[in-house]
Amino acid sequence: MTQRSPMVTAERNRTLALASALVRGAVAAGLGLGSLTVLVMVLWISSPYPDSGPGGALRAAAGVWLLAHGAGLLRPDTLSGVPAPVSLVPLLLVVGPVWLAHRAARDAADPEEGRPRPSQAGAFCAVTAGYLLVVAGAAAAARGGSLRPDPDSLVFPVALVVAGAAAAGVWTAAGRPFGPLPSWSPLVLQEAVARTVVRDRAEAACRSAAVGVTVLLGGGALLVAVALGRNAGAAQDAFLGLAGDWSGRIAVLLLAASLVPNAALWGASYGLGPGFSLGTGATATPLGLAGSPTAPSFPLLAAVPDQGPGTLLNGAALAVPVAAALALAWSTARRAAPADAPRARAWSRSETVRVTLLAALGCGAATALLTAVAGGPLGTGALREFGPVWWLAGPAALGWTAGLGVPAVLLLRRWRLRTPGWAWRRDVPGADESPAAAPTRAPGETSTKEAANATVSEARAGAEARVGRPRRWWAPWRGRAAAGASGDAARGGSAASTASVPAPGGGPETASGPAADGSGPGDGGFEPYDFLPTDPWHAKDFRETRWASLKRDSGGLMADFPAASAGSTGSADPVGSADADADADADAGADSDTDAEAAGSAAGRPAPAPDRPGPTP
Repeated sequence: MTQRSPMVTAERNRTLALASALVRGAVAAGLGLGSLTVLVMVLWISSPYPDSGPGGALRAAAGVWLLAHGAGLLRPDTLSGVPAPVSLVPLLLVVGPVWLAHRAARDAADPEEGRPRPSQAGAFCAVTAGYLLVVAGAAAAARGGSLRPDPDSLVFPVALVVAGAAAAGVWTAAGRPFGPLPSWSPLVLQEAVARTVVRDRAEAACRSAAVGVTVLLGGGALLVAVALGRNAGAAQDAFLGLAGDWSGRIAVLLLAASLVPNAALWGASYGLGPGFSLGTGATATPLGLAGSPTAPSFPLLAAVPDQGPGTLLNGAALAVPVAAALALAWSTARRAAPADAPRARAWSRSETVRVTLLAALGCGAATALLTAVAGGPLGTGALREFGPVWWLAGPAALGWTAGLGVPAVLLLRRWRLRTPGWAWRRDVPGADESPAAAPTRAPGETSTKEAANATVSEARAGAEARVGRPRRWWAPWRGRAAAGASGDAARGGSAASTASVPAPGGGPETASGPAADGSGPGDGGFEPYDFLPTDPWHAKDFRETRWASLKRDSGGLMADFPAASAGSTGSADPVGSADADADADADAGADSDTDAEAAGSAAGRPAPAPDRPGPTP
């Protein structure tokens, strides 16, 4: 028995992986075609008056499936004998085929564990080839039907749509990386994409552009809904006039539902200003409907404004691009000045403007692309122009989002980078005036209010420096944690400052605390341990009195206090001769205690407790 070489085994596994990817693409296309064919056959069976047999229904289903990929169709049965083009693609039908091709490519590029994995390029090519094989078969089958595919449209845009969906699937399987670029791309672009900052800014611009396009679509859908609500009677008459039986009405309802995204894009183009065409000689804009519209009777077309100049209600549609520009600016400002990051990490003004302009450019490009596929000809003559004009809608979206988005994002950035608590800084010395202009006070003349305000400001500044504490927009001076921290600091600071105020009659040397030694929150060498005890027990004159009492009771065994108080009236007796007898020493000690109590009472301070031990000086 011969053993296969590793090279032969690897080549065989690669071939099996590519074959599996080819089958996946064909199966994805078959699932889309089969599901649409089942729906068409159900409607054909339920119709009381079918126009053709089952073969005609199958060909019509193949034509509609190709139309969902962007292929153009031709109606040969016309009164003039000239085939009429039908290129208006219902955008809701596009979702199914695109999702199936995307999923097939994703699963082929990232197979289950134990199965051979093809290369990314191989998976893309195999899935696309398998899908296009089914497309070619469906085009051949629909050639003799009532809706024949245009051969020129099979290459563009059908092949492009399939290839784009497959490429997106392979990119998803790879983890959606942003780079590196291919080797044949310019070196400048490769170096730019390799930078993390460039990738982050590009991602932020794409997200902001997506937000702007989403708001545009939502605003356009809202305009269509309001217009249909005002013209509900005309929409109902058009719906009932197209079909008399329930199967036909279901078909019309499904067609109208598949055209809802198209109607939303029409409404967005109307709000942007360029509007949309209703034939070669009619255009609907917020300024009015000019010309003679040539539009078929359809429920969604009941939302078209009446002929004539526009009113204030029509002008209210301009709020849609304004909302889109503000949403784009808000999305960019959130990335430019995040609330959960320090101020130093915020983008600069020029960088914020560049990202906003890039997002506006992306929004304009996406709007132009979507409006281009939202319309299309419905026949010859006057109906060859039907829908939004993409080369006007795209620049209009760019102008609205750039013109309003740049000032709005600068204002939002400035607002998000504001300093909270500015209203309380009015009463802090040095907030509104320079330190040289502040009044000079003695070391012991510290105000209770100023000490408390300094402590509150310091606590609030510390709360601002913390990361991950977003500010609330309805109360910029109240942070999530700054309010509680400043409140506690205010209560603690008031108590500390009250305790550090010297008693009436005391000299400046009895005051202790940060205000007494000239150190405060604004000093560069401020430390929390610079605060000295404020208990009178540790004052200098109390310590001298306790030392003299202990020396007197010790019988002369203790030395004199190094700095005896000169102003005390009772300090001469305790420092007597060491040769006096015990009774005289006891009497003198009692006298010194009485004199100390009298001196403490005169100074306004309580006398020290005789049983409380004193510290070593």
